[in-house]
Amino acid sequence: MDTTVADTLIGTTIDGRYRITGRVARGGMATVYTAVDQRLERTVALKIIHPSQATNVHFVDRFTDEAKTIARLTHPNVVAVYDQGRHLGLPYLVMEYVQGRTLRDVLTQRRRLNPVEACAILEQMLAAIAAAHRAGLVHRDVKPENVLVAEAPSGGAGNLVDAVVKVADFGLARAVEASSIDDSGQLMATVAYVAPELVTNGHADARTDVYSAGVVLYEMLTGRVPFDGDDPVEVAWQHVDNDVPPPSRVVKGVPAAMDELVARATRRDAGARPTDAGALLADVQTVRDDLGAASVETALLRQVPHSRHAAGGGADATAVVPRVTDRPRWARLPEQARNAPGYRHGEVADDYPGGTDRRRLLLMAAVAVMVLVVIGSTWWVTLGRYTDAPPMINMTKDQAVLYAEQHNYKLLFGDGVYSESIAKDTVVNQSPAAGERLVKGGTITLSLSLGKERFPVPDLVGLELNAARGELEQNGLKIKQGAGQYSDTVPEGAVLSTNPAKGTELKRGDTVTVVLSKGRAPIAVPDLVGKNINDARSQLQQLGLAAVERYKDSDQPADTVIAQTPKPGTGAANDDEVTLDVSKGPPLIAVPDVNNQQCQQAQTALQGANLRVRIEGFNPNGFVRGQNPGPNTQVPPQTEVILQCF
Repeated sequence: MDTTVADTLIGTTIDGRYRITGRVARGGMATVYTAVDQRLERTVALKIIHPSQATNVHFVDRFTDEAKTIARLTHPNVVAVYDQGRHLGLPYLVMEYVQGRTLRDVLTQRRRLNPVEACAILEQMLAAIAAAHRAGLVHRDVKPENVLVAEAPSGGAGNLVDAVVKVADFGLARAVEASSIDDSGQLMATVAYVAPELVTNGHADARTDVYSAGVVLYEMLTGRVPFDGDDPVEVAWQHVDNDVPPPSRVVKGVPAAMDELVARATRRDAGARPTDAGALLADVQTVRDDLGAASVETALLRQVPHSRHAAGGGADATAVVPRVTDRPRWARLPEQARNAPGYRHGEVADDYPGGTDRRRLLLMAAVAVMVLVVIGSTWWVTLGRYTDAPPMINMTKDQAVLYAEQHNYKLLFGDGVYSESIAKDTVVNQSPAAGERLVKGGTITLSLSLGKERFPVPDLVGLELNAARGELEQNGLKIKQGAGQYSDTVPEGAVLSTNPAKGTELKRGDTVTVVLSKGRAPIAVPDLVGKNINDARSQLQQLGLAAVERYKDSDQPADTVIAQTPKPGTGAANDDEVTLDVSKGPPLIAVPDVNNQQCQQAQTALQGANLRVRIEGFNPNGFVRGQNPGPNTQVPPQTEVILQCF
């Protein structure tokens, strides 16, 4: 999966159903993702076109027709389409997800295939294309990139003979009678595999796919395409001017039957080719039968001992060789399905006593060996190699790994699943399910819990409404617009605040209320500090604002405004409140009792209490015999206290 560049669609849920988990491939016109169908709990492939193509009406129509085209094909070798729709205006398809590689990946790794492997893959390719031809459709882009090779049911990445092959991308298919050139006039095929008639007159029918399949067979046998070059137009015209060479010219040892098969499929004259993929499939199956029979016959002949007449006049014995018919039912020719397999009998010279009995014994021995092989193989394929899949749901990841090591299983971990009730890293799904058949030592795919799915509320302050909506949707959240509020700092129409606040973790589908700014309020709050409360109250009333008064101790004169909220110049709306802090005047001081104290000490004590002192009497250095105001009298600061000193 390509993760070099961050893809904003990964993690997104399409149509409330398909949660995109990764990117598989990106082409010139569309991108393919893996996704989880949350309704049916299965992995699917989701193909969505690029935004640059959304304005091309013809392409969008062709893309939409792709779903209808493939939906008409029901065949085990055709990649199925489950659903279609639009996401943010972009059409998408939901298709079967095939775990495996493209034939291009296989050829890159192996370079070329042996004839039996090539026939096995080509048979399934042609079976899929034949189903399209019977429906009146032409694929028009048969190439290794559009052939998916899934892992063989019998296991083993290198077992191509038993691999499951599926043909993809019927998006370029057309009804047979439709035009074979797109609106831009370009060939709708890859030049390395293009049929001559597409180059010369743009005509495409079932024989066009036959030609491309023949080129694919050539590449599987040789590891290269027949024609190559830097100029695509030049390569295309080579198909018109030259015959495809025999594969044996490139790879020594390729059977002549394979050369003939390639030649029949790639004749430049479309009328000389097999009429459709079904006709070519019959030829391929016949060739594969001959190849398989020859290989089995050779193997048995090597195992059966030869005998000669005692007098030297006898002949070598020849084993009875069964015809190879172990092809799946869907891939058999009609006459193969109707007729039971026969045997080709060799002849043993019977011009000596006991020759006929010896031949009968050899025949019986060969048949007995084959029966034992068939019985043993059938038991192993159907029962012997299988066991029941163990129950692993609710195991922790560590427990599952330990269990697999102890019981010789292989583990694969698929996409995780969020769960409100199952702890993180605990098994929630397994494939195959507990009790289902599993090859001994086979692979079990586990899905682990990702824990509770939570999305933090993003920081939306200052964003426009549409941008805020996009941010929330990407985080799996919904949006609700609350009542607007005035703001001196946030522009009108932008998000002023959210509820819940940013960073709060919510479940998928939870709603976030956004409050939009109405811009600056129309009334400017005046500067009222230092004014008398009556004047301040009157000024606010004239502006349509309400005064809220709070009295506080202060050194300022009583009824003087000492602070205000909001600050001067702030915008306010009609009937908004302005809070005023009003001075209650300086706090009163209790006059200390200085009677009978020495006059100078009494003066110092009173001055320390923020009072003024005036001494009267006959002896300023005497003792205080009276004070006015009297002791404990509450007076304002700097009140004068008269002392009578004698």
